[in-house]
Amino acid sequence: MSNNKKGSLYLVPCPIADNGIAHIPSETREHLRSFKYYIAEHAKTCRRFIKAIGSDFTFDEIEIFELNKRTDSSEHQEMIQVCLDGHDLGLMSDAGCPGVADPGAKIVSLAHQHNIKVIPLVGPSSLLLALMASGMNGQGFSFHGYLSPKRPLLCKDLKKLESLSRSNKQCQLFIETPYRNHQVLEEACKVLQNHTRLCIACDIGNSNQFIKTMTIANWKKQNNLNLHKRPAVFIIE
Repeated sequence: MSNNKKGSLYLVPCPIADNGIAHIPSETREHLRSFKYYIAEHAKTCRRFIKAIGSDFTFDEIEIFELNKRTDSSEHQEMIQVCLDGHDLGLMSDAGCPGVADPGAKIVSLAHQHNIKVIPLVGPSSLLLALMASGMNGQGFSFHGYLSPKRPLLCKDLKKLESLSRSNKQCQLFIETPYRNHQVLEEACKVLQNHTRLCIACDIGNSNQFIKTMTIANWKKQNNLNLHKRPAVFIIE
């Protein structure tokens, strides 16, 4: 590729389930085999993905930049320089869509500043899949990322989302570190009103997928529910 022509930044969907490669369109997989440069939260995740889809290059030839909470902002320009030098660049999240609940948005913003074409590729988003399956308001919704891990603040956050849902007529989405799922459900059952609906969507796309929408009153009746260490999306309405 000529160096006087900029490469493009491709936003590469990453599987959210064990068999998730099958959910990535074949045209996308075929195109990505020609990529030599990637940005990923963790290189190990990226290598696993490349191995699954195949590549025209060996791993020694492929360059992977890591973009996570330990990455200094001074390294961002080096990453986007790949496109400025005329090469296509793939940006991946650890799971799902890059730039959504992950640090990839910083690189996308930088690409726009440099007038680099940004091309989002089709793939799974746990947030949209959970919303689709929840039976809640798909016309008005808001995503809040992670809530506070400390119980007193978590209770405050949950009540705030309930209030926002009521006043704005929106359902409110958030995610949690998988080992705190039970804590979220316990606190939701304590502080939310009995008629408020809560959807919990775990392991979306896996054979043990669990997606359930019920009122808080009915969630209080659930026994022996295993949510521990299962990637989940929560929705309040």
